Amino acid sequence: MAITGKVSLERALSKLGLASRSEARTLILAGRVRVNGRPAIDPSARVTPEQIAIEIDGEPAAQRLGPITIALHKPRGYVTTRSDPEGRKTVYDLLADVSARVVPVGRLDLATSGLLLFTNDTQFANWLTDPANAIPRVYLVTVEGRVDEATIATLEHGITVDGERLAAHTAAIRKASGKESHLTLTLVEGKNREVRRLLEAVGHPVRGLKRVQFGDVTLDDLAPGKWRQLSAAELRAAFPGYTLPKKRVPRPK
Repeated sequence: MAITGKVSLERALSKLGLASRSEARTLILAGRVRVNGRPAIDPSARVTPEQIAIEIDGEPAAQRLGPITIALHKPRGYVTTRSDPEGRKTVYDLLADVSARVVPVGRLDLATSGLLLFTNDTQFANWLTDPANAIPRVYLVTVEGRVDEATIATLEHGITVDGERLAAHTAAIRKASGKESHLTLTLVEGKNREVRRLLEAVGHPVRGLKRVQFGDVTLDDLAPGKWRQLSAAELRAAFPGYTLPKKRVPRPK
């Protein structure tokens, strides 16, 4: 839930999911809460949650929230950064209602749409993007010209582009004509602009690119610009090789 403007510190802790209202008051009065590195002992002190750093028992608030992972349907025209020096729209403009400080799992470039995962668990993000874990990402691609089966074989075998080996884990033609072709590509490494570079190298520049699946998490009917939080059960099913940490709850001292 987004919190705008100033609220009492105890309400901020409650709305951020760090503790109930009564638990928050107890924690504050006991001197267990720090705001911007300084002790905070007044539950009614007015704060702007998005502009302060909260700690409980010396632990950053984000860690108290436990693991949070969300799926965003990124539209075209948004950059995958927290801010942009050129003033372009960023994916964080679409995440105003996300209380936790989440980071993107990989990136989608300005002209690419589709499924983008965010999490406050940096260890999980690193695991998802580690090439050794070969987590599949599935893309729907529209390219110039007619793609034939020989080209599909080349995409799957791989080619060297600017000294870097690029390859699709799997590739398939959905529809092809003389003007353009529609493909499904699965990648497992997440190299920079890999789909675009790979297809341009085989003579079929990308006209449209959309990611529809990451692991076993799918875009489904999530509307462009919308996001949803993934449950622990969904994540365990989608990424069985990773053990999700449990949420830690403040305990009385």
